[in-house]
Amino acid sequence: MEFVVGLLLGAVAWLVLRYGVSGFFVIEPNERAVLCSFGRADRMGDLTTLQDPVAQVLNADERGRYAYPQVHVVQPGFHWRLPWQTVHRASIATATVSIALDPEDQRANAGGQVLEAVTKDQLNTGLRGQIRFTVSERNLYAYLFGVRSPVAHIMGYFVSILRDRIANFEAPRAAAAEGTAVLDPISAAQGISINDLRKNLRDLNEHMDADCASSAARYGMRLDAALITSIDPPNEVDSALAAINTAHNHVSSEISLAQASADQRIVQSRRAVEIETLNAQAEVQPLLALAEQLGELGGIGGPGAVDAYVRNAKLPLHKRIRSLLLKSNHSEEGQ
Repeated sequence: MEFVVGLLLGAVAWLVLRYGVSGFFVIEPNERAVLCSFGRADRMGDLTTLQDPVAQVLNADERGRYAYPQVHVVQPGFHWRLPWQTVHRASIATATVSIALDPEDQRANAGGQVLEAVTKDQLNTGLRGQIRFTVSERNLYAYLFGVRSPVAHIMGYFVSILRDRIANFEAPRAAAAEGTAVLDPISAAQGISINDLRKNLRDLNEHMDADCASSAARYGMRLDAALITSIDPPNEVDSALAAINTAHNHVSSEISLAQASADQRIVQSRRAVEIETLNAQAEVQPLLALAEQLGELGGIGGPGAVDAYVRNAKLPLHKRIRSLLLKSNHSEEGQ
């Protein structure tokens, strides 16, 4: 009898230690977890990610393929699970890796340092940069259960979009005076997409951020930022590109000097026109005032008032003419 009681007490103690004490677990601040009962994740009823803001960027076709159930997320802290439950953890810390990283083959892409891509003019370029991503807490089901290797999926997704963007990249069009979009004539004549890519790395990075916005809804991983730092041309065309860029810079400098000189002449011409206009207005203004006064005088004094004013105005002129004639006669007598 004592043996049976001891056996029962031992079994109870083992169960308490095995499923009671060991059932407690801790979720770190940079972790999130999902509990599964008999292999099934603890879901939030019939809700899916399509009802969550994370799926707003998906188009109609993608919404049919990437509909994952919403699950209860275990937050950081001290928790306890039942014996038939398992804990699936995920780190939500932000990770930064090279854009050339291949998680399935560490030797690919020059050891994960340089990613190759083909431009629209069929030049094979080497891309260097970093990509920053983190696990989406709003779609943990896709990260934990949706795909087998989420990091490999997210890197392949990013690389495919990047190569497509490189192959079809065009320099942004500048707005003309009439509001139409025109290409820089020098860039259009140059026609080399590597130069366009180098000059517009910021636009390329912004396009990549926008194109990869659906990664959280697809694979449960959110791309925080993509930074492409350099684009290297093939060695056989590097010297030719350097010569073209030197010529381009020289032509751009000459055009800038010509535009500055033309702008200066235009400003000087405008100032000269303004000065002459002011001088003409200054000469016309007294005549206009005199005409206005004569009109008022004719209205007040009658028709003869204007003639009398003109006759009186001529008297000083006659005196000057007579004086001139006298001086002229005296000069002739002296001769």
